[in-house]
Amino acid sequence: MITLHHVPQTRSMRSLWLLHELDVPFEVQTYPFDKTLRSPAFLARSPAGRVPALELDGEAVFETGAITEILCERYSPEGLGRLVSHPERSQWLIWVHFAETITQHAAALTQQHVALRDDAMRSPIVMKLEAARIHKCFAALEARLGGRDYLLDGGFSAADVSVGQAVYLARFFAHLEGFDAVAAWYDRITERGGFQASLPKAGEHLFDAEFFEPWPLPA
Repeated sequence: MITLHHVPQTRSMRSLWLLHELDVPFEVQTYPFDKTLRSPAFLARSPAGRVPALELDGEAVFETGAITEILCERYSPEGLGRLVSHPERSQWLIWVHFAETITQHAAALTQQHVALRDDAMRSPIVMKLEAARIHKCFAALEARLGGRDYLLDGGFSAADVSVGQAVYLARFFAHLEGFDAVAAWYDRITERGGFQASLPKAGEHLFDAEFFEPWPLPA
């Protein structure tokens, strides 16, 4: 049995989307974005107190890249995954893990815009730097996706799920204007039922705005 421990609009959305794409039976336990994840019971599943945490046949699995590799190897090694012997294996691994490069910048901006409640704690310099770093990631994706429908020539895979969810988060802080190939790819993959099923339900949203502008620097 599979149980996903999930906070809407966080990294665990990546694993939720993948599970829907795999079309395997699973359960979801949803948590708020608060100190609930610091409880001893949750820390036994994910020692850093972060989502996602996955229970897979009684074993605790954490870290999205590891979860993606394990689920694909078990349930879709030649579909959403790529076997070790597959010529696209290295590119599959690169892009599955590139998702976290994007997400670290989105996470920093989530902290600045959402988690910090006191305006005096926010840093306009950090906001501008991290938004610029997201645009650098978009540029890398643009170069990869030029002339391609998906990140891999062999078609849609878990690499698109991983990076697509990272771009979903990043778009709260950085626009896709000027990245035409990325925008077309993003529209293509987010039409999928698996993505739509992973979106937050009413009342579950972490973000209270569709876009967070960087704060202006002091005059």
